[in-house]
Amino acid sequence: MLVFPNAKLNLGLHITERRPNGFHTLETVMLPLPWCDALEVLPAAETTLTLTGRPIPGDPATNLCRRAYELLQADFPAVPPVHLHLHKVVPIGAGLGGGSADAAFALRALNTVLQLQLTDEQLEAYARRLGSDCAFFIRNEPALALGRGDELQPLPLPQLRGAACKVIYPNLHISTAEAYAGVTPKAPAHELRAALAGPVESWRETVVNDFEGSLAPKYPLLGELKAQLYAAGAAYASLSGSGSAVFGLWPELTQPPTMALPAEYLVWDGQL
Repeated sequence: MLVFPNAKLNLGLHITERRPNGFHTLETVMLPLPWCDALEVLPAAETTLTLTGRPIPGDPATNLCRRAYELLQADFPAVPPVHLHLHKVVPIGAGLGGGSADAAFALRALNTVLQLQLTDEQLEAYARRLGSDCAFFIRNEPALALGRGDELQPLPLPQLRGAACKVIYPNLHISTAEAYAGVTPKAPAHELRAALAGPVESWRETVVNDFEGSLAPKYPLLGELKAQLYAAGAAYASLSGSGSAVFGLWPELTQPPTMALPAEYLVWDGQL
């Protein structure tokens, strides 16, 4: 079975509390971005994982796709072994949720290949054990995310249907730990659901990613890219998640305008 784990974008991201266990309470809206990896799941004599495409740091034995299989195997010991092959396209350390998507799509594919007949609710419960963003990718539809980012409420965004989007990854890896280290939790100035109900052009003043406050001074390039997107006519531009990808939206266009960017940057252009 071949599936294509897609990335996500964050519209606003408020960090409101640091919990005693080290996690943070946040408020954000996530929406699917059709920038995809490829994941194949096949029957095999023994369970293996192979990787191609962009390099993935760390021990392959701890890769989230393999861990997804092991979670299911712990509860269903009779499941047969599989071969997992992940071709990595979505950049890592970009705030696009690529690793979380791989884990969630692995759960979904394994559910089908192994004929486990798990519901979306059950798959979300497994996904939460793999990472805070993972549960979002089970249903893979726009949602308001609360708590650790795994308490999901569907939030249709009809004003973005078919909108042109440009995502720029400036070849800069920002770890989640680094991003959170510079943030001081606080109450948001604007309630996110209400802010997103307004015209996209109004989001510039009301839809804020709290990570920008600490990361933009440290990495001025992020603010420069955001300014370039606005100069190119974007109705809204922002850092996605904990960065370093920056994106712009053009709701009235079907294709974003071209921009002169360094060759080493990765750029995704398309429609949402």
